[in-house]
Amino acid sequence: SDLPALLATACSLAPPRVQPTPAIPSSWPVGDAYLKQSEATLPEVSWRALFHDPRLRSLIERAEANNQDVRVAVANVAAARGQLRAQRSALFPQVGLGSDVATGRAAGVPGGRLTSYGFDLGLSAFEIDLFGRVRSLSEASLQDLLGTEAAVRATRISLVAEVASAYLTAATDRSLLAIAKDTEVAASRSVQLTEARRAGGVAPRSDVRQAETVLAQAQADRASQITLVAQDRNALELLVGAPVTDADLADSIESVDTLFDELPAGLDSHVLLRRPDVVQAEYRLYAANARIGAARAAFFPTISLTATAGFASGTLGSLFSRDGFTWSTGPGLSLPIFDVGLRRGNLETAEATRDAAVAQYQKAIQAAFRDVADALARRGTIEDQFRAQADLEAAARDSFFLADARYREGVDPFLNTLDAQRTLYSARRSLATVRRLRADNRVDLYRTLGSTD
Repeated sequence: SDLPALLATACSLAPPRVQPTPAIPSSWPVGDAYLKQSEATLPEVSWRALFHDPRLRSLIERAEANNQDVRVAVANVAAARGQLRAQRSALFPQVGLGSDVATGRAAGVPGGRLTSYGFDLGLSAFEIDLFGRVRSLSEASLQDLLGTEAAVRATRISLVAEVASAYLTAATDRSLLAIAKDTEVAASRSVQLTEARRAGGVAPRSDVRQAETVLAQAQADRASQITLVAQDRNALELLVGAPVTDADLADSIESVDTLFDELPAGLDSHVLLRRPDVVQAEYRLYAANARIGAARAAFFPTISLTATAGFASGTLGSLFSRDGFTWSTGPGLSLPIFDVGLRRGNLETAEATRDAAVAQYQKAIQAAFRDVADALARRGTIEDQFRAQADLEAAARDSFFLADARYREGVDPFLNTLDAQRTLYSARRSLATVRRLRADNRVDLYRTLGSTD
């Protein structure tokens, strides 16, 4: 009857749990590189709301089901949940049922043999948690579990972003391969034309050699892009955890870069506190705080309770009789007097671990702030860069058409055509790369502020 009263008076020696003030500005950066501050607050967006390409969605769903990093993270949650269950069990008495039979030889006993039988129900060394040591350890295990669950969400968000980024890379490399093939065909025609003009005595041999440089460059780029496309598929298969076919891949970056929704810029940088990696760091801080309480409680006496009740008899037939009933109970108190600094060292370790967790929490927030600020800086200028690159590609295309026509008419030297062809090739490749950067920027914003829903 005294046990509930003792438990009710138990206290906790853990320090008050305080969430540190984030060491970041209260708003996103402003300036020429950023969007207008008047736009809406950054929302928490799921990848399904952001990515509209059905092939990419299918790859992400398969990755979430098969990726080994996700499976490891989920297994870690199961392990943390088991640890919490085991730690919480210390809050309750452990009751055991036992029986025994003992036989031996004893002097003065008729026949020389002595047999005894026993059956008991016991409560073994249950710690009465007066100073909150056990509850502090249980609280630490709970915070560890919550942090591990946050790590699963962070792993899933990272996986989604990595699959999307790898998908865009594969689409871009396919576009670059197509550009190299187109340029190879055009350069081959130029080589044939200049060779025919040289054979007719109209053009010098240097025109042929100049035309061959563009052809050789396109052929080298085509071979390189074939390798990169194969490697892109390998990267996706590793992320997805299953084979990836041609039907799973985009034909080109031009076909998919518009299938990503916009994310508006926001004002309040405290939105970062909901990021899973920041949440994980926060739970680690709370777990370290709780372990300080357990280390402090170790300085106080430990009170344990042991009790048994059962039956004992020298004959099996009278084992469960009233005369065979036995019971015993005994509280125990333990307080180390001299431990050569063991408890003081454990407390100092717990406090230092808490201080390190505070620093890690602040660092996680600062890193998250930089991630978002970098993504917003790119987003604020990417459309201008894309429009300028598109204009450059259009101008280069027209310039090559005019230079080629003037060369065919004998007005300009082949060097003008060669320069125009090289400029067009470079402009087409750059435009494909900027398309990928524009789509990747949406992926980066999802990576920094998205959710797993």
